[in-house]
Amino acid sequence: MIKKGALTGLLLFGIFFGAGNLIFPPTLGALSGEHFWSAIAGFVLSGVGIAILTLIIGTLNPKGYVYEISKKVSPWFATSYLVVLYLAIGPFFAIPRTATTSYEVGIAPLLSSNMTGLGLIIFTILYFVAAYLISLNPSKILDRIGRILTPVFAILIVILVILGAIKYGADAPQAASAEYAKAAFGTGFLEGYNTLDALASVAFSVIAVQTLNQLGFANKKEYISTIWIVGIVVALGFSALYIGLGFLGNRFPISADVMASNANKGVYVLSQATQAIFGPTAQIFLAAMVTVTCFTTTVGLIVSTSEFFNKTFPKISYKTYATAFTLIGFAIANLGLGAIIQYSVPVLQILYPITIAIVMIVIVNKFVALSKIGMQLTVAVVTIIAFANIIGSQFKLTSVSNLINALPFAQASIPWLVPTIVGIVLSLFLPNKQKSDSFEME
Repeated sequence: MIKKGALTGLLLFGIFFGAGNLIFPPTLGALSGEHFWSAIAGFVLSGVGIAILTLIIGTLNPKGYVYEISKKVSPWFATSYLVVLYLAIGPFFAIPRTATTSYEVGIAPLLSSNMTGLGLIIFTILYFVAAYLISLNPSKILDRIGRILTPVFAILIVILVILGAIKYGADAPQAASAEYAKAAFGTGFLEGYNTLDALASVAFSVIAVQTLNQLGFANKKEYISTIWIVGIVVALGFSALYIGLGFLGNRFPISADVMASNANKGVYVLSQATQAIFGPTAQIFLAAMVTVTCFTTTVGLIVSTSEFFNKTFPKISYKTYATAFTLIGFAIANLGLGAIIQYSVPVLQILYPITIAIVMIVIVNKFVALSKIGMQLTVAVVTIIAFANIIGSQFKLTSVSNLINALPFAQASIPWLVPTIVGIVLSLFLPNKQKSDSFEME
């Protein structure tokens, strides 16, 4: 049982491990300054805790999240939510981000400054042509490469972190940015959204179930116990990686010019720390490892997103979806990493609260019957709060922002939490109650 859980946990670690897991922790470390530990606690809670909980609940879901959301809220909402979610973890955010991160971490430091713009275009053309061709006929070879290379790369990152802690651990951190100085935990919690892992857990829970079923289990109890072992393995792995990378970013010396620039601090720390600790030639090795690791993720995302859309809207072929998503990913990748992160943040701040609310409802409903009206009301209220929060901040609508900030825990960036809990409590008393489907081994 422990062996099965550890093997599946390692596989899922490889599936989850991508661009965001690399660049955001050191960025947080650099910007959080003396407030690092509060900030990384918020980051780990949203980037690891919520993602793993979503994954575990999904693997205990006999018919998947689409069925649960359709039953508890409505079929049209389930389809709309999952379409936006797959577009987020696919062509609009994650796919272009893997390509751009590969370039900025691995390739750009090897080029002269006047070549970086042209270099990105050339690199992404080659990158996406290869990804597209493989996505048309995804093979087990690519999957095996991902399973082997990702853990190897993670081990090398751990070595970098340990050596970095020994070399720079006694150095003083940078001064914290205004956001972290004001609310370190809340800012770190929001930064955890950028990993996309909680959203990906909704989709990857299907892969987890398929993988676990292939291993074979004697009974339901063994299956459930193994799922918890999987969750613990993945959670511990990512938590250690995030804290280590964050600490490296917190202590690695960064010049005032770089701190003041729009350059991604995580990319800078990874590249410069690798060269400082292992020597300049290590950049070539880093480039190869980052590119191949991110490439396997890109192909996997093109395939899974195209399969979802082909299954949901079958009038359009898988090949057409794969072509469209590859072209969109290529176009957005050439906007640059900073632009991708900037425009993705508002969407993630809407999707994440809805995802967390759905997971909370599913968990409670596994123990007690809940009113469908109450569950619909809860998701509706959370959706409204999430939209209002973004509209207020993006369009500088002070009155809207003041309403959101008046909610409990707004300073911790979770104004939707208490309304979610209140909605679930009301669902215990409102009419039209339904029980969650019991889990049965297939």
